[in-house]
Amino acid sequence: MSQTLDMTPKTQPMESWEDQVTRWLLLFEQALSSASFDTLRELFHEDCHWRDLLAVTWQVKTVSGLRNILALIQSFTPDTRPYGFQITQDHAAPRAVARAGVEVIEAIFCFETRVGRCFGVIRLTPPTSNTDQLKAWSLLTKLEEIKGFEEQLDRNRPSGESYSRDFKGPNWRDLRDIDVRYEERSPAVVVIGAGQAGLSIAARLRQLNVDTLVLEKNERVGDNWRNRYHTLTLHNQVQVNHLPYMPFPPTWPTYIPKDKLAGWFETYVEAMELNVWTATEVERGQYDPDKRRWSIETRSSDGRQRTLKPQHIVMATGASGIPNLPNDIQSLANFAGTTVHSEEYTHGTAWQGRKALVLGTGNSGHDIAQDLHANGAKVTMIQRSPTMVVNIEPSAQLPYALYDEGPSLEDCDLLAAATPLKVLRKTHQLVTEKAKELDKPLLDGLTKAGFALDYGTDNTGWQFKYLERGGGYYFNVGCSDLIANGQIRLIQYRDIDQFIASGVKLNHGEIIDADLLVTATGYKGQHHLVTRLFGQDVAARCGPIWGFDEENQELRNMWMRTGQPGLWFIAGSLAQCRIFSKTLALQIKAINEGLLSP
Repeated sequence: MSQTLDMTPKTQPMESWEDQVTRWLLLFEQALSSASFDTLRELFHEDCHWRDLLAVTWQVKTVSGLRNILALIQSFTPDTRPYGFQITQDHAAPRAVARAGVEVIEAIFCFETRVGRCFGVIRLTPPTSNTDQLKAWSLLTKLEEIKGFEEQLDRNRPSGESYSRDFKGPNWRDLRDIDVRYEERSPAVVVIGAGQAGLSIAARLRQLNVDTLVLEKNERVGDNWRNRYHTLTLHNQVQVNHLPYMPFPPTWPTYIPKDKLAGWFETYVEAMELNVWTATEVERGQYDPDKRRWSIETRSSDGRQRTLKPQHIVMATGASGIPNLPNDIQSLANFAGTTVHSEEYTHGTAWQGRKALVLGTGNSGHDIAQDLHANGAKVTMIQRSPTMVVNIEPSAQLPYALYDEGPSLEDCDLLAAATPLKVLRKTHQLVTEKAKELDKPLLDGLTKAGFALDYGTDNTGWQFKYLERGGGYYFNVGCSDLIANGQIRLIQYRDIDQFIASGVKLNHGEIIDADLLVTATGYKGQHHLVTRLFGQDVAARCGPIWGFDEENQELRNMWMRTGQPGLWFIAGSLAQCRIFSKTLALQIKAINEGLLSP
């Protein structure tokens, strides 16, 4: 989850912000070691939040309210009790900022537990009583590395001597070819999907020395982007969209084209030495609870079958890859023209001078409609439900303001992860109001054209639409303007009587002819793919995937242990995958080393 930042310069007090944060951390550590709950009550606001990413709970969870935070502290074990709190000089210095409309002192710090080294973020606000003690409004604690199992980075990197000193032996290329074939072993982890999610977790696991194989159904790594419609680019800016360990070059464009990203994914696999089988799908799998292993059957495009027996499976398939076809529209079968799902759509050149219907008004629907229009087709969009629209600049970039403010990428990721759900909702309500103000001329034009707008649950905007349902919004790169000025026609689904062989018939009798119908209706949730591969029982043990678990205040079953041992999920934007892939990888490593129960 990411956040926006509205920062107002503030006057430095007599006591520096670093001094104030250091004093709070010292008091906090003393209170923890002495179990002084009276002191702890003085250090936190009643309405406070603590988000923990494995550091003190071995869970991904958020706790809100002073009473619940005190209960959390009481649950600490000797292994998880934190100590050694201090501001780290290698990260951004404490500073005064505003978060969700609240003025805070924000600081990154480090600490340890018996098993791990950790980072944290504290946000302190002025007291509500007659004391000078700053109080915690929000706190993040995040496990960064497990002692004795550090990543193979920097001073801990491989020496390379195993393939550079024996002139008769295999070289690096030979060893890589042997490694990826898995002829005499099964991987510890199988990752399904080689998009940003699969590559991020595979890279993290490799640096933790966990044997990992990625299975990709397409012919090439990157095809999940490469094979999409011709004009696709990322809709958020480059500074947010790096993969772990290998940031994009500073020469790259602000908005990355799909083919450029696809090529980078291939480069990433080679550079990070990731084991990937392309043109390979999982046909079925089952879990043996006694052996704590999976048995999965794979088939490659050449018909070759393999059985793998990993300890863990990571589902990195995004929305699932199963198109959500509009089967509820019975008359759709009447249409005699060409029908394609947005996943199959590539380019509008073949439809020059012809007529097209686009069913759906999310990002894909708008982009495809605009591509068809640019290629000379007469386009009609069909809206089934209200959709949020924001201009690509500046409105769509407001949630990422943090990444433009100067801290390093690593610091920004920490600060973004530090925002608890309740605060995040408030943040995006403010962002949504700002976007509505900035985009008012466009929104007024869309309303006049009959476009149904909405702004998410409780006015929380597009990012919560994404986190709760995976869509329902559009970043305007021109299609909304075409709708507003009538160059692309818009009709509401409720105004359709039925689809007919030549197109659609409206309730008042008008017929809109079409040669092409694009169903931009999204994808089914991951539980559909889980059911298909592993059966209903496994899907039931996992429960819902994506959307929010209000009790833990986290995305359901994402980046955490699920009800099915050995089955994990990772999805989301490049930033989400970069941030939370480490959290997922550390759990797998901890289980494999006997530090954490499955």
